[in-house]
Amino acid sequence: MESLSVALGSRAYPIHIGAGIIGSDGLYQPHLAGGSAAIVTNQVVAPLYLDKVKRALVAAGARHTAIIVPDGEQTKSWQTLHQIFDALLGARCGRDTLIVALGGGVVGDLAGFAAAVYQRGVPFVQVPTTLLAQVDSSVGGKTAINHALGKNMIGAFHQPRAVISDVATLDSLPERELRSGIAEVIKHGFALDAGFVEWLESNIEKILKKDRAALAHAVRRSCELKARIVAEDERESGARALLNFGHTFGHAIEAGTGYGAWLHGEAVAAGMVMAAELSQLMGHLKKTEVVRVRDLLKRAGLPVAGPALAPERLMELMALDKKAAKGRTRFVVLEALGRAALRADIDEAAVRGAIVAAAQ
Repeated sequence: MESLSVALGSRAYPIHIGAGIIGSDGLYQPHLAGGSAAIVTNQVVAPLYLDKVKRALVAAGARHTAIIVPDGEQTKSWQTLHQIFDALLGARCGRDTLIVALGGGVVGDLAGFAAAVYQRGVPFVQVPTTLLAQVDSSVGGKTAINHALGKNMIGAFHQPRAVISDVATLDSLPERELRSGIAEVIKHGFALDAGFVEWLESNIEKILKKDRAALAHAVRRSCELKARIVAEDERESGARALLNFGHTFGHAIEAGTGYGAWLHGEAVAAGMVMAAELSQLMGHLKKTEVVRVRDLLKRAGLPVAGPALAPERLMELMALDKKAAKGRTRFVVLEALGRAALRADIDEAAVRGAIVAAAQ
C-alpha cells in the first residue's frame, strides 16, 4: 500500500492506494470517534464488497448500518438523497457517525453531499470501487446531485477524512466502466503533465488489460496531480478549474442526451476532442497534437465524436456551466499538451467551429 496526502492544513487527509486494502480495519479506525458508521452503497457494489467493509468496521469496534441505493447516474437526485436521510434518521445516526461512501462516482457524490448537510455536516470516508472514482471524483471534496438543466448543479465542498482506493476492486469493473475511468486518467495528462501523456501512450493497453502495476501507477499519478491542485485551490477559484478539461463540453453532452445514456468518461472524452479542436482554432495546439489527443482516446476505446446534438443545443447547455463568470462561459483549453489554461474570451463562432470539427 502507498499513501499520499491532500495538504489542506488541519483538514489534510490521506489517499491510500493498494490491492486488497478495502477490508483493512486500521484504515477506518482513526475516523470512528463516535463508534458508529453508515455505509452508503448501491445495488451493484453491495453484493461484491459490502460484507468486507462491514467486517472491517466491526473489527475496528464500530456498530454500523447499510444504506443501499439504486445504481446509475439518474440516482443523483433529491429523491435518492432523501432516501439516505430517511435511513440515517431511522438508524438514529448522530453527528459523530462516519459515513462510508462505497462505490463509484455517483455513490461518492451522493454520500458526500449527504455527509455535508446531514445535521449540518458529518465526517465521511471515500471507498471508490471504479477507476473514475479512484482517479478523480473521490479526491477533492466535490459533492453534488444533478438538476435537469445541468450536471452537479446542487452540492457542496466537503472533504473526506480519507480515501481508500483498492485497485483489486477494478477486477470486477465492466469494460465500459473501465474505459470511462481511463478518460479521467487521460484528462490529467493532457491538462497537467505531458510526461504522463507519454507514459499513457506507452501503457494504455496494459491498463485496458487491468494490469495491476499499470493501474496502480495510473491511480497514483492521477491522485498526485489532483491532490496538488486541490491543495492550491480547494474551491475552484483558479487553478482547480483546469481539472475540468473536456468537462464543459462533456457535461453538456450528458445533460443533452439524458443522464446515464453516455457515461461521464465517454462524454468527457468527446469533450476533450472538442476542447482540443478549440485549442487549435485559437492557435495553441498543432494539428499533430490534436491527432495525438484523438489517437490516445481511440486506443482507449473512447468516443471522439459527440452525439447527434446540434451545436446550438450544446452551446445553450454550456451557458449553464458552473465555471461561467460575468455571464460568459469559460473554457479549459490547451496551450500545449500538459499545459491547460482557463479562458473566457472565446467567441461563439470558434466554439461552434470546434464542435463541428470534432464531429468530422
